[in-house]
Amino acid sequence: MTITRWVLADQLGEHFHEDAAHLVIIEAKDLFRKTRYHRQKAHLVLSAMRHLAAERPESATYIRADTFAEGLATIDGPLEVVAPHSRSATAVVQLVQEHGRDLSVLPARGFITSETEFQSWVAERGKRRLLLEDWYRSVRVSHEILIEDGEPAGGRWNFDEDNRQPPPRGAVTLGLPEPWLPVEDDIDRQVRQDLDAWESEGIEFFGADGPRMFPITPDEARRALADFVEHRLPKFGPYEDALLSEDWLMAHSGLSVPMNLGVLHPREVVRTAEEAWSKGLVPIASVEGFIRQILGWREYIWHLYWHFGPLYVDSSNVLSADEPLPQWFSDAKSEDVTAHCLSWALEQVHDKGWTHHIVRLMILGNWALQRGYDPAEMTRWFQRTFVDGYPWVMAANTVGMALFADGGQMSTKPYASGGSYINKMTNLCSGCRYKPTVRVGSDACPFTAGYWNFLHVNQERLSGNHRMSMAYAGLRKLADRDALIVQEAERGNSAP
Repeated sequence: MTITRWVLADQLGEHFHEDAAHLVIIEAKDLFRKTRYHRQKAHLVLSAMRHLAAERPESATYIRADTFAEGLATIDGPLEVVAPHSRSATAVVQLVQEHGRDLSVLPARGFITSETEFQSWVAERGKRRLLLEDWYRSVRVSHEILIEDGEPAGGRWNFDEDNRQPPPRGAVTLGLPEPWLPVEDDIDRQVRQDLDAWESEGIEFFGADGPRMFPITPDEARRALADFVEHRLPKFGPYEDALLSEDWLMAHSGLSVPMNLGVLHPREVVRTAEEAWSKGLVPIASVEGFIRQILGWREYIWHLYWHFGPLYVDSSNVLSADEPLPQWFSDAKSEDVTAHCLSWALEQVHDKGWTHHIVRLMILGNWALQRGYDPAEMTRWFQRTFVDGYPWVMAANTVGMALFADGGQMSTKPYASGGSYINKMTNLCSGCRYKPTVRVGSDACPFTAGYWNFLHVNQERLSGNHRMSMAYAGLRKLADRDALIVQEAERGNSAP
């Protein structure tokens, strides 16, 4: 008897189903009733699922149902599924099995490294901290990526000293060619009509609708990858942490969307970038920085999601941050915000459902950290509002990296900064009514004031961290500290 492969919504590439004779893809409407997703995220997911079904008309069954259980009930015979990428999806699979359905679970796919490989690395470390840099180097060696005669290509493991430069002075864009963007088709148009109908029925979405900006098929993803490697990868390294107001993509790839949908394998991305370097088309600093994000960071975050366990998000809150997300932030009401950088970042979220990583950390995450927003609530906000946001993606990224809520399991100190750093790495302070060097008064930068207030509020928790010693030495010298504390208490959760 033929076994039908149940393909989940983030397992849509060939590597998830090319060995299956028949597929079933279930569009469960109830998921969109339970969570208020960004409208463009819903569009991407539904379009990607429907495109896969259209590409395999003879061997794929596409079912629209209220729930997965209802959809699966229409399929006869045994089923199999590749291990899900989230605990919630895993729970659904287990529930189906508990109800007596013949459903087998295949090993996880879609990543370069395996759970066994990660756990072996963890065991080898003993009591030493889990460090991204160590993981990254071990994977480079074991998978022979950017390795020459057993040594790192270019003679160094890390080219951060050559990368992460401020943007060109006076520029509003990097001047790179416009990125390749997909052209919508009849499937996209039908998805848009269906989402309009769902909204008329009372299903709520977040953010603006708009033309599809990201690839959702393997062919589209490979075209976007080739375009990125040719036009943007050479400049990625120097400007990976920079931000310009008229350049939403900068030198980033935007490939997190097709990779997280499962339509593009990260191994293909890494090898394509490495090949471009080997041909002399891309400098080593840029290709190393880019590969680090995927082979190092992305793989690491995936494994930490499972390693840290199911309570990590909801139980990690060492800074006792319990402020609810204010409505202006939760709904990305950029028009309610005067601070130019934060208003711009929220506008990007509302209009595109995507920003590159430095906007997420330096502006959105930094603001939430300073204001004590609840880590679990922030994690869920990133998951539902970002088109590439999934539970495994956002757990350690938000709780550990952005908000330091896990007390240092992910990073050794909080990712907090004032307006001067934002001014250095962006052009967003130009024309803002606030001044990045001012702490107190009507023109005080909310990020600068918020930074020092964050240090004050968390002094007992953080002053013993040796990496914070210089920051706390600076706090002790502030002549206007008392006035700053009063000012920030009055600001509270209001829009800056």
